[in-house]
Amino acid sequence: MILGSLQTILAFVITLGILVSIHEFGHFWVARRCGIKVLRFSVGFGTPLWRKTDRHGTEFVVAAIPLGGYVKMLDEREAPVSDDQKHLSFNSKPVLSRIAVVAAGPIANFLLAIAALWLMYVIGVKTVLPQVGEVVPESPAAIAGLQPGDEILAISSEETLNWQQVNMELLSYIGENRSLDFVVREGVLGQKPAGSEYVRPVRIENWLVGQESIDPIKSLGIVPYSPSIPAVIGQVAPSGAAEKAGLQVGDKVVAMKGQIVEDWLAWVKLIRVSAGQRLSVTVERDGSRIDLQLTPGTKDVGGQTVGYIGAGVQSIGWPEDLVRTIQYNPASAVYQATKTTAALTGMTLESLWKMVAGLVSVKNLSGPITIAKVAGASLESGLENFLYFLAMLSVSLGVLNLLPIPVLDGGHLLFYLIEWVRGKPVSEKAQMIGLKIGVTLVVSVMILALYNDLSRLF
Repeated sequence: MILGSLQTILAFVITLGILVSIHEFGHFWVARRCGIKVLRFSVGFGTPLWRKTDRHGTEFVVAAIPLGGYVKMLDEREAPVSDDQKHLSFNSKPVLSRIAVVAAGPIANFLLAIAALWLMYVIGVKTVLPQVGEVVPESPAAIAGLQPGDEILAISSEETLNWQQVNMELLSYIGENRSLDFVVREGVLGQKPAGSEYVRPVRIENWLVGQESIDPIKSLGIVPYSPSIPAVIGQVAPSGAAEKAGLQVGDKVVAMKGQIVEDWLAWVKLIRVSAGQRLSVTVERDGSRIDLQLTPGTKDVGGQTVGYIGAGVQSIGWPEDLVRTIQYNPASAVYQATKTTAALTGMTLESLWKMVAGLVSVKNLSGPITIAKVAGASLESGLENFLYFLAMLSVSLGVLNLLPIPVLDGGHLLFYLIEWVRGKPVSEKAQMIGLKIGVTLVVSVMILALYNDLSRLF
């Protein structure tokens, strides 16, 4: 438990550290090239843990609170500047130079996303074909005629190579009323589909509007195919009910409470409804059958008492026919990475707009706790997954910073663009009013995101 928490915190610090460093480096790099003196480049806030000053007089700092960073430039609006240094100040530069410096941070985030995705595509990503396992009766998918075994090739002309791409494509249609053309290839469950291709129009109406927990695939009545998982013990937690009962790694559970255990899912369901009960369990070990006595522990999940024993499943491989590797040469990977970054940017903007319009619940906003948990999970599941998560987060950071809200880079850009058009700066009074509004909006969103995090946690 403690080790898992430390890994989550470490993953969060690494992820945020990369994002902040790249973002601030964008500001720093362009500022230097525009002849602006940079006083401090800080990753994190608060007490400096490490600092170093370069030959240009810039202090580089790593601070104790890893929730952001900043680049402090010479500026007459913040402190007096000597006459011989005024030409190096930010406020003395032409408006186009200031626009370039401010825009460089978000642009750096988009470039980071492209770089992360490029590396992911060059390394290659092992993924599972989007094959339908079950279709819920009377669901939109069932009405459209989708069948178990179908592979989803495309949705409304957009290719879908895996379930992740299916999910992303479906998310773009939240709140709409229309038919989605599913291009599918018929096949047999557990085997790579090789039959004929056809189009199935799946009808959606006010789709997923206001829902707190969004699962586009499930909401259409589609259950992704997954191979049956045998009830074989893969891990046993120390001092848990499983260890006390004598269960060992490699044991295959064949019966419990007089019922045959068909697979791991059936075993879990039986355990969950048997909290605190003394159970007879039959396992197969080294070719012999052994009877054990097992008493599941109890825990509260969503207001319900469920049983648990402290055991994990033995992992199994997917059928080779259903696994594909998405990989490109370095040149092609640039195009694919750029295309994916553009798609992520569009999805982020669309999600924000639909949230403002009330089509997407604000309870889907996530804060640092959720980010930390997802960062930890992606880091554990491999470099490719972490790179994709890093790209998604980098795009989100770039988009959010470009919103025309004072305090954010987008707010400063708005003021400088107005200055460029008018030929004179926005008044100090207007900037101060905008700043107060911006601070209120940003703080409110941060509190809401943190509240959502805590609600999910508890």
